[in-house]
Amino acid sequence: MHGPDPDDPHPVNGHPRVGFLRPLVDHPQIEIGAYTYYDDPAGPEHFVERCVSHLYPFLGDRLVIGRFCAIAAGVSFVMNGANHAMTGISTYPFNIFGHGWEEGFDFATVLAGMKGDTIVGNDVWIGEGATVMPGVTIGDGAIVAARSVVAGNVPAYGIIGGNPARLIRSRFPDPTIARLLRIAWWDWPIDKISRNLAAIRGADIDTLEKAQ
Repeated sequence: MHGPDPDDPHPVNGHPRVGFLRPLVDHPQIEIGAYTYYDDPAGPEHFVERCVSHLYPFLGDRLVIGRFCAIAAGVSFVMNGANHAMTGISTYPFNIFGHGWEEGFDFATVLAGMKGDTIVGNDVWIGEGATVMPGVTIGDGAIVAARSVVAGNVPAYGIIGGNPARLIRSRFPDPTIARLLRIAWWDWPIDKISRNLAAIRGADIDTLEKAQ
């Protein structure tokens, strides 16, 4: 038992709406780990066009998504290019329209509003229609409820929901979360993961700590 090919863009026979993203996404500012999938009735091939907005090369920010994540249809990753400078009287982006309006524009005002890369950890489930705002970090094992607007960092194994999204509860007690982060099963070789699926599915942490 070795599991599906992580480079198969359509790993579920008869369900073309489900696709592993790593072989489907080729973008210099997007990094996606193995086995992370996107589920969209229109097909997963257009993940970048449908789900990632305002990602511009001149800003250089990145979207980094870990391994074994589940991303539902309609999820939106809003990147730093969506932000407007807020240090002046107006937030209107005069400079982008040219015709003289770009003169005297200080690009540093845009950079000052940068919130950094957007990072999604491993084994994260993002529900349908959720929006992830620029510069957010979502910890390993977290769950983002459908339609949530994630504007702040999410702790590992946290369940969040709402607009703005807030922590509903943790999936496990803090000592258990610490053990899970040390185990980091998603980094194991795939044959080791396959041998220990029962413990992963069943939250058998003792077995995972002794896994071979």
